[in-house]
Amino acid sequence: MVEVTGGRFWKPYDSPSQPQSDLFAYRPPIDLANPTLRRLASALAPAYVRVSGTWANATFFADRDSTSRAPAGFDGVLSREQWRGVVDFSKAVGAAIVTSFAVSSGTRDAAGVWSPDQARNLLTYTQTIGGRVAAAEFMNEPNVAVSGGTAASDDLASYARDFRAFVALVKDSFPEILILGPGTVGEAASASQLLASAAGSIDAISYHYYGTLSERCSGRNSTEEAFSEPRLAETDRTLAFYRSLRDSLAPGKPVWLTETAEAACGGNRWDATFLDTFRYLDQLGRLAAGGVQVVMHNTLAASDYGLLDERTFEPRPNFWGALLWRRLMGDIVLDPGVAAATGLRVYAHCQRGKPGGVSLLIINVGQTPHELILPVAAERYVLQAARVQDKGVLLNGGPLQIGPQDDLPQIAGMQTAAGALTIASATIIFLTVPEAANKACQ
Repeated sequence: MVEVTGGRFWKPYDSPSQPQSDLFAYRPPIDLANPTLRRLASALAPAYVRVSGTWANATFFADRDSTSRAPAGFDGVLSREQWRGVVDFSKAVGAAIVTSFAVSSGTRDAAGVWSPDQARNLLTYTQTIGGRVAAAEFMNEPNVAVSGGTAASDDLASYARDFRAFVALVKDSFPEILILGPGTVGEAASASQLLASAAGSIDAISYHYYGTLSERCSGRNSTEEAFSEPRLAETDRTLAFYRSLRDSLAPGKPVWLTETAEAACGGNRWDATFLDTFRYLDQLGRLAAGGVQVVMHNTLAASDYGLLDERTFEPRPNFWGALLWRRLMGDIVLDPGVAAATGLRVYAHCQRGKPGGVSLLIINVGQTPHELILPVAAERYVLQAARVQDKGVLLNGGPLQIGPQDDLPQIAGMQTAAGALTIASATIIFLTVPEAANKACQ
């Protein structure tokens, strides 16, 4: 939300404007009409664009374009012009909107009861300008205290009451919107308690996951940890926690991960480099194998964990990883038939757009090469960099970068014969077999 409204957000590590002891830096509202931004976002569609986050909990939606100062009980203002920009962006790039609503003191009466007026105003205006909100969480991370207040989970009875008011608003006036919840982060008992308050009304379980805190927030991290199996496997452990809650409290509901990145608080220094692409793609593989239907990466273009550089919109390595995933990995997950080895992970899906085709994602985070035997010929897409902390990445030996007109480079695989295939250390390979004739993929 603060990207849309402008405000103080996590400061990039290389920002010269303020001492690094200040965690935040002001940024103007993002230019959602920028043709480069739209062209690159469109390449990842169909997708969702989530406008939410901590700042959304206290952002006032203006009832007229001229409102510029936040009323009492709010910390920021979302103008109608800015929200029109979100709707236009959503339509232009093929990304349906997901959001959450203000719950700060400005939305509450003297008894602390939440009013749905702000949420209703935003949703009504969206419809008026021809937009659509596809899904919504009541609030962002109800088990986290922000702005000096207490977490919603500290008063479960009030949260349940307010959540019922949110559900009534959606069901009565905007029934096309999917209700997500609880949108919690972590594996605390509060996540279970909050889901119990919402389970009967939600359409999908939502949660947030970060493997660690960034160094901005005193996280202790190293590049070796970023590559380690224990760190990568935390994705599975947290998913198991939320699937268990789902199975006991909301059986059969789909699971959405609505906010994730390598590290909370804006990401670590290496999140803008090829190093984080190993974590990102491995996480997508693990989550798909675990049945997660939607994964939302934080962010598109803000701070160090953005897919794009926030100043230039230049694609970072994670963008290219996302693009290859979107183009090659379909929605049906298969058994790869290859056991995980030290430093090696293999994922298999039906190939997107190729009936009967199969795609493999092979990730070697180890220090030694691995060898696999290909039973049939395949097309190979190899992601590498001269150093894992480079901000550029190579595809089959050539640099991946946008052209002078912001056009995407040709993404083509190399023909690879059946037989032994060596997976070099610090390498990511996508393999596609369009003629596999896999019955599950017809």
